[in-house]
Amino acid sequence: MTDLPNPRQNALLYALPPDEYQRISPHLELVQMPTGKVLYESGDELHHAYFPTTCIVSKLYVIESGASAEIAVVGNDGIIGVALFMGGRTMPHRAIVRSAGYAYRLPARLLMQELDRSGGRRNGSLHFLLLRYTQTLIVQMAQMAVCNRHHSLNQQLCRWLLLSLDRLPSNELSITQESIATMLGVRREGVTEAAGKLQRAGLIVYSRGRIKVLDRPGLEDRVCECYEVVKTESNRLLPPPRISVRSQLNSHIQAVSC
Repeated sequence: MTDLPNPRQNALLYALPPDEYQRISPHLELVQMPTGKVLYESGDELHHAYFPTTCIVSKLYVIESGASAEIAVVGNDGIIGVALFMGGRTMPHRAIVRSAGYAYRLPARLLMQELDRSGGRRNGSLHFLLLRYTQTLIVQMAQMAVCNRHHSLNQQLCRWLLLSLDRLPSNELSITQESIATMLGVRREGVTEAAGKLQRAGLIVYSRGRIKVLDRPGLEDRVCECYEVVKTESNRLLPPPRISVRSQLNSHIQAVSC
């Protein structure tokens, strides 16, 4: 049997109290998220909220010339669909899958029904978790703006790799240098040079659109302070699940087999 992700691999769903999770879990739909899949374009009305488990989604701002840059990254730490519960329903950027995997999606109306049920009370429920996650997202976006303005491309690439690792169940990413250049808003040649330095230092191995991180502490030694700011705030507001991905997968498989 193919191992399928458990919804609880998403930190927000994992942190839900049992009664709230049981109300929405029957409505969570597992969806495959191939690289390049666009979840929404600028101005599109959102009809679903997505809870990534093994994929990474990039929020990209695209300017009139067609150039773009990543403004935030969402993985198993969060949700795609902030505009739904913030009241705007649309966003001026694009959300696109940059690392393939799976996510669970929930119809927008059911998400709002659950939030309405709490009456706006911030008591550790889904409403409270989503507000705290939104704060971490704001911090991440602000820090990315600072990083892209003041730090070297080498530091930015280390930050990008570490943020990706924090949101994946493995130390390997499937992505091209061209895609990384798009995310960082730089030329591909710059990414090639920066990745080459990391590979020669024995920190990563890059081959045919796949990057494997060999020495995470080495990346952490080279990264700027922006990574630690984002990670610290995320850990403070949304502690990651304390059970392993393998345990979650096994429990899910056993449940399916019963």
